[in-house]
Amino acid sequence: MVKLVLLRHGQSTANLANEYTGWSDSPLTVEGEQQAIKAGKLLDEEKIIFTDLHTSVLTRAIKTANIVLDCINQNSVPIKKTWRLNERHYGALRGLNKQWTVETYGKKEVALWRRSFTTVPPKMDKPDEDRRYSAYPKTILPLAESLKDASDRIIPYWLDSIAPNLIHQKNQIIVAHGSTLRALIKYIEGISDSAIDGVEVENAVPIVYELDNKLKIISKRELR
Repeated sequence: MVKLVLLRHGQSTANLANEYTGWSDSPLTVEGEQQAIKAGKLLDEEKIIFTDLHTSVLTRAIKTANIVLDCINQNSVPIKKTWRLNERHYGALRGLNKQWTVETYGKKEVALWRRSFTTVPPKMDKPDEDRRYSAYPKTILPLAESLKDASDRIIPYWLDSIAPNLIHQKNQIIVAHGSTLRALIKYIEGISDSAIDGVEVENAVPIVYELDNKLKIISKRELR
């Protein structure tokens, strides 16, 4: 039996402002840092020894990861950062207030952009240039993503870098983002394209899976 922990970052300034963020950096709020500390303390009570921590290249996830490792006294655990675990790219919605988009475009349209598995939100005119991605082909930089698009970049990382460790009984923790984790949960639990609409991942609430040697779920708990 091996354990997998999924953790969304603590509250960010964009969360507080109710704005779309995506691949943009948005720092943790003071409350977000406190949420990360609480998550770390809850995980410390579980006494899980991790082999690897996986996170995105975005500041809010990385800082949450560092806080958690400090709280569980496992700072020596390697932190593996990858663009593949970045939040879903919200395209031209980035930086906009979510309520404003509802009032402007209508509740039904915004619900499709936010919750549908396949609907792509309005695209940016051109991709951002960011040194974090300079070593990769420009084709990795999206103009906007559906949840399916995000899943298509996330699942290969799961298969190559996370699942093999779990099969070898090495506990793993993933500190990432709401949509990233929804995509992983969909894959791990075999949730349908339509049912994923109802799955929410809260800020800084650890999700603990116990998996068998074929990565079938034995149990799932949320720590509060």
